Amino acid sequence: MIVCVLLFGMLMGHPQESRDSTSKVAGHVELPKLAGAARKPVVVVWLNPVDPSATFAPAPPGRFTLVQKNRMFSPHLLVVPLGSVVSFPNADPFFHNVFSLFNGKRFDLGLYEAGSTKEVIFSREGVSYIFCNIHPEMSAVVLALKTPFVINLDASTSFEFPNVPAGDYDLNVWIEGTSQPALDRLARRIHVRPGAETNAVIDASSAPRLPEKHMNEFGKPYEHENGSAY
Repeated sequence: MIVCVLLFGMLMGHPQESRDSTSKVAGHVELPKLAGAARKPVVVVWLNPVDPSATFAPAPPGRFTLVQKNRMFSPHLLVVPLGSVVSFPNADPFFHNVFSLFNGKRFDLGLYEAGSTKEVIFSREGVSYIFCNIHPEMSAVVLALKTPFVINLDASTSFEFPNVPAGDYDLNVWIEGTSQPALDRLARRIHVRPGAETNAVIDASSAPRLPEKHMNEFGKPYEHENGSAY
């Protein structure tokens, strides 16, 4: 299985530490057992230094796109450097209304027509759950981070961060469909020693799940739960 290591290394290079003072952080995430042909949830793991004066460079902001087409967002997940701009082009022949009311980046793009585009600067670190106020079946996630140490586990449940500077870190995880309080409880503090591998297990096997349905931007149920004709 392939682990997709982002690390934003292609964007910003390696942390500003010598290799002699770095170590490897490795581990795996234990997920709930899936029934039948259920799809493995998307998992993202990242490290935040406890010391705010840590000297590695943050990943520089970039430009990204979440396309709205066939009443879907594509891609479903974007992991972006903090401060990045995300465009939301409407490639459907009808209106959309993109919004997020969660703790990452709160916004409401309002109603906009086919062929038009709106943008959001993700200036607040964290997870933003993205929905359309017209079509309840549409959802996406933008995870904005300033750390260069982030991994999208994709098809695997194992992770490995090479060349991590020695020090204390918070090991964080985002698991698709898991409630934020449960994710907060799964976070843990780790200590990285020079030249010594650090191993960690994130046990999310019994983490509470989010409800399948979400509310509209006004905190009320959608009028058309099976989609809209607009």
